[in-house]
Formats: sequence, C-alpha cells, structure tokens
Amino acid sequence: MIFKTSKKRFTRHSSFMTPSAPAKALPALLMLSLLSFSAAAQTKTKLKYPKPDAREVFDSVAAPAVPLGGTRAYAEFLAAHQRYPGAALQQGLQGTVPVSFIVEKTGAISEVKVDQPLAPELDAEALRLIRSGPRWTPARHRGQVVRQRVRVPVSFVLSPGSAEVVKRPAPAAAPAGAPANSAADPDAPLAVAPDVPTRPVGGTETFFDWIQQHQVYPRLARQRKIQGRVMVEFMVQPDGSLTDARVLKKMGSGLDEEALRLIKTAPKWEPATYKGRPLKQKMVLPVIFQL
Repeated sequence: MIFKTSKKRFTRHSSFMTPSAPAKALPALLMLSLLSFSAAAQTKTKLKYPKPDAREVFDSVAAPAVPLGGTRAYAEFLAAHQRYPGAALQQGLQGTVPVSFIVEKTGAISEVKVDQPLAPELDAEALRLIRSGPRWTPARHRGQVVRQRVRVPVSFVLSPGSAEVVKRPAPAAAPAGAPANSAADPDAPLAVAPDVPTRPVGGTETFFDWIQQHQVYPRLARQRKIQGRVMVEFMVQPDGSLTDARVLKKMGSGLDEEALRLIKTAPKWEPATYKGRPLKQKMVLPVIFQL
C-alpha cells in the first residue's frame, strides 16, 4: 500500500517534468528567429541603395532625360529657331558651340552655360536658343526622379558660296610680242575680303526688328501651322541696295515668297568697302516665321 502510494506520487510529479511544454514552445521561438533574420535582411537591402540627395546632379542615369516630343522634334526646333548673328555672318564665323545645362525634376532647365566658347555672338545665340527650348521629361535613377546634366551641341554652318566680289582693276598693257589674249579679262570678277564688311543701317538687331514688324504671315502657312526659318541669299550692291535674292531651301505654303518680298523691300545697307571703294557683297540671312 505504501509502495502504490509512492508510485502514484511519483507519477503525478513526473507528469510535471514531461518535455511536452518545451517542445511546443520551440516552433514559436524558431519562427521568431526567422522573422528577426528576415527583418535584418530587408534592412540591409534598403541600406544598399540609399535615397539620393535631392540636390545631387547625375551625369549618367538609368533612364536619361529627354525633350518633350522626342530628340528629333527638339533638333528641328533648334534648326527652325536659330538666328544666325549678323556680325558672325559678316565675319564668316561658323562652328559648334557645346552647351550644357541641368534638367530639373520638374522638367525645366537651369544653369545653362557654354562649355567651350567659340565666338561671343555664336555663344550668346546658342544660350538663347537652348533657354527658349521646350521642357524635358526628367531623368529617373534607381526608381527616383533625379536631376541630370545634359550636353547639347549647337552648330552654326554658313551656306557655301558666300563670297565678296569686286571688279578686277584694268590690267597693265601687255608687253610687246605677247599674245593678244594674254591680258586678264577686265570684266572678270575677283573674290576679295573687304576691309569693312557690309552691315544693315542701324545694326543687325534693327534690321531683324524691321523684318518682324513688316512680316505678313502667309494664310496657308498659318492654317497648316507651319513655322521655321527661310534662308535667303542676296547681294548688297555698292549703293547699299539688296538684289538677287533667292531662297536656298524652300519651305512652301507661301513662306518662301514672303521671305523674298521682305528682303527685296528692306531698307538699304551700308555697303562693304575695299581699300576705300564700295563693293558688292553676298550675304545669307534667315527670315524667321514663328506662330
């Protein structure tokens, strides 16, 4: 009897020490450890690509900024709205002006500058052209909209064939016994660089202002929403009149005819001079049409 009682007590106490309670707690502890490890892993992943500084400017990004309408439309905008400076035309200046700027997160551009100056007149026109351009779609990098530095070359190219012409002076008498045709033709033109190039009376800006004030936008071009620049070649005569005007590249819809009318009716220029003598000089200027 005593033995049985002791056995029952032993059995009752031994049930207390059964491993069932720790065994049930083990999966919960394991799950907690896994969750802790997962959280730590996620924290490391986030820290791998920290959020960029809001003012940081990127030169290379995953998705670069692009002008609204695409790069082709942007190139056409630059070509159509370029105003070749008259002083640069007179001096025969041409080349490429590299311009850099920042495309902001809003798509606006800022900090426009010339990276390598070419000529003051061309540099100024390149800056004006870029600043007047359309907005951009901002760049994206690592899932964020960022600021990006963009570089655009602005080219200025003169039309071939522009030259200054002066009548060749009468040649000296041919030596005795020389062939009759050995003397140079006195009417043959000679291309020379004038000492003082031709220029509009009052300056280039005054001339372009006159063009703007007297321009009559062709109805057909307005209906078709055609705009751009018509390059016109003309000759400035020794008396300052503008003659021999012709369009180098036609646009149609009445723009070419209006450009020619403006040049033919424009005020006289100050003629070019060579050794104090007035001479005729060929010029190429754009007539801008903008809606």
